[in-house]
Amino acid sequence: MESNSSSVHGLHHVTAISGEPRATLDFYQRVLGLRLVKRSVNQDAPETYHLFFADGAGSPGTDLTFFPWPDLPPGQPGVGQVVEIPLAVPQGTMDYWQDRLVEAGAEVAERSKRFGEPTLAFTDPDGMRLAIVETSDEREFTPWEESPVPVDKQIRGMHSVRIWERRLEATEAVLTRVMGLEKVGEDDGWHRYGIDGRSGTLAEIKIVDDGQHGQGGPGTVHHAAWRMNNSEEQLSLRSRVAEVGLRPSEQIDRFWFQSVYFREPGGVLFELATDGPGFTADEDLEHLGEELILPPWLEDRREEIEAALPPLENPVDGTS
Repeated sequence: MESNSSSVHGLHHVTAISGEPRATLDFYQRVLGLRLVKRSVNQDAPETYHLFFADGAGSPGTDLTFFPWPDLPPGQPGVGQVVEIPLAVPQGTMDYWQDRLVEAGAEVAERSKRFGEPTLAFTDPDGMRLAIVETSDEREFTPWEESPVPVDKQIRGMHSVRIWERRLEATEAVLTRVMGLEKVGEDDGWHRYGIDGRSGTLAEIKIVDDGQHGQGGPGTVHHAAWRMNNSEEQLSLRSRVAEVGLRPSEQIDRFWFQSVYFREPGGVLFELATDGPGFTADEDLEHLGEELILPPWLEDRREEIEAALPPLENPVDGTS
């Protein structure tokens, strides 16, 4: 693979599978203090929600999204998957977050340091692995003034994604020579890649030679999305991905961004997602996430879809 000047610009969002949608909403909004910025459905399976949690404006890089499938058996993290989502918080807030998570009944590990950064690992109600990481790196972030978490302690977005692989070389080549990241360090068996080592641009890989492949289901990550400035840049990188034999999808219009999907050599599903047009394309900033938003081709099925979805009461402001 020849070197390439095209590059992703950091993490755009991470999408996971959860169980009960009301428990997902409660934990990510009431406990973690993220704003529900879009309430929609899985465009490929509209019988389930697609819930988007982010900062106050739904800024790229702050967005965790979920497909709640309560009838699926629990997933099993493993090789070829994102196995943990570390989240960035301001320096000096670890005591606050440890107390908050313990009070909420989350399973919380002992504090540690990863790559020199104070870290607190924990799990969500479905057992998905997350972590709080203190960082002083500047982040694109809009506070959510109505969050139950004070502004100076709010989550700033994704810090990194942690991945298990059986082999390093082919995945490393895609990250560095196709996607434009650079290797920035090693720590405790983890290989870190990113842009100048900055929070929000990082992928961390651990080699698990004898590990089982991950099984999708509640508590596991579906895919990780990477930021592209615009459609033209995205299509240019899509061509590069195709040139190295990774079979990217066609460009798909997701309304709030354009998407291209491909599996990296180890099996993790990656997405290239444009920064725009953003979540205010079809809702006012002040009212993000309050109504069920459907793609145009599903509008004629709205009554049927709404009847099949469980009601979701907002645990912060009481709206449903």
